[in-house]
Amino acid sequence: MNSKAVTITAVFLILLFFNVNAFQHKPMVNKHHNKLPAQEEIIYHIFQRSFYDSNGDHHGDLNGIRLKLDYLQHLGVTAILLTPLYQSVFYHNYFSDDFKKIDPQYGTLKDYLALIKELHRRGMKFYMDMETQYVTEDHVWWKDGVNNPASPYSDYILYTDNTHQQPQGIIFNLKGLLGYDSVYRKITTVNLNSPKVLEYNYQLFKFWTDPNNDGKFDDGVDGFRLDHMMDNLDGKPELPHLFTTFWKPLLGRLKQINPKLSIVAEQAAWGSLGKDYFDNGGVDRVFAFRLAFAIRSFNKKQLVETADSTFLITPASKQQVVFIENHDTPRFSYGVNSDAAKLRVGAALNLLIGGVPSIYYGQEIGMSGTNAALGATDANDIPNRMAFEWYKSDKGKGMANWYKLKGPWKDKFNNDVPNDGISLEEELNQPNSIYNFYRKMISIRKANQVLSKGKYETLKNRNDQVFTFMRYTGDKRVIVAINLSDQPVEDTIELEGKNTPVKIIYGSSKPKLINNIISVHIPAYGIEVWGM
Repeated sequence: MNSKAVTITAVFLILLFFNVNAFQHKPMVNKHHNKLPAQEEIIYHIFQRSFYDSNGDHHGDLNGIRLKLDYLQHLGVTAILLTPLYQSVFYHNYFSDDFKKIDPQYGTLKDYLALIKELHRRGMKFYMDMETQYVTEDHVWWKDGVNNPASPYSDYILYTDNTHQQPQGIIFNLKGLLGYDSVYRKITTVNLNSPKVLEYNYQLFKFWTDPNNDGKFDDGVDGFRLDHMMDNLDGKPELPHLFTTFWKPLLGRLKQINPKLSIVAEQAAWGSLGKDYFDNGGVDRVFAFRLAFAIRSFNKKQLVETADSTFLITPASKQQVVFIENHDTPRFSYGVNSDAAKLRVGAALNLLIGGVPSIYYGQEIGMSGTNAALGATDANDIPNRMAFEWYKSDKGKGMANWYKLKGPWKDKFNNDVPNDGISLEEELNQPNSIYNFYRKMISIRKANQVLSKGKYETLKNRNDQVFTFMRYTGDKRVIVAINLSDQPVEDTIELEGKNTPVKIIYGSSKPKLINNIISVHIPAYGIEVWGM
């Protein structure tokens, strides 16, 4: 959420050309797209303005995503999640001025529907990001409602006074935000207590669920991401108990239209495991924030404790979305200084530990970046949202480097260094590249259903630098052992149950199993995956 833009940096510090465009093979098609079990999904999270530009204006767009679906399927992902599409003065499209309009730089409704139908034709899913809790001064609710208590929108936003002269602020009581292009807009909080606002949201979400209203959903979303979802929005005394009064009624009505919709909440408090959202919010999924931070820590104790608690509190019918970076955080690669071995560890944990994995665009090629320190502006997050690097020159058809066109900081965003080994062109045909490692981990996950459907269990071992866990279902088990250190280690891992042979799925070690004890040598940052 971009109301975090002015504080995200401080918060987080605490806590070959033709080859690139080659994927012209016949697309994989699955007419039964809604029959894919939830945890078999692998989500690809796209900041679409920076992904692929189809029309030469340097802004990524909907047609650009559609042109790159062969690439996404070659990688192995099965669903995409976009950041908001609706119209906004801000580049990230949070804080809308019209929820019913698609940002024209992304394309038209026709372009959107073409993308959704093509995704579904290929057996892929689509998730839409929504944040309708805030609007800018350009929204009709503001323009018609401010200084006009008689307006039909008089109770659509919150005011500090009875004469409606002063709209309330948002999180941290911010009154507005300065864009990367030096455009400032006032922002206010929507009155989620209003029955009219609830009905407006229902009609809005209902449209995206089934745009042509035919009940087939081939043109509709497969679910929604609810940005900055809270029971008591930003601690405002006017907006308590929203799970009961707003979110559950809204989501319940949407599920009556399409029971297969999947709702994922972004917890406003990133330390939350999401239990209250599962119990009281009416959602199907939450984001495993604490697990993401634990993975980034390379600390065994933190990983064990966080993984245990994360999966323990998750009901069998719900899911955790497991990720290691997103549009609000520094890139994982930045945190590990682009160390290839550590990038592989991150990828393996992202894809094998459990839940529904989500890969942030560019993560699979090791793109780097961290928040800038440019003052109170949304430009601070641009380094985490830069153009996908398709080419080794970082120039060419489709490069979406919109942030270099205007604004006082346009010359400051230079993470995209030519010929640095970080681009799809440079990695595509390199067997040992990060990109091909992601493809390998995804293929392992798909080939072993226990990794998508199985339960999680931490396994005991005798080395403080080795993190070991098991995914299991029935009599099938997959064991993962990861050395979190830069030194080779010897370890023993304790098992229970039948003393069955160990099959090497991935890794360089040859484990020995005697009396339910696995003895193994693991190289520095080694990743071992075994089936039993």
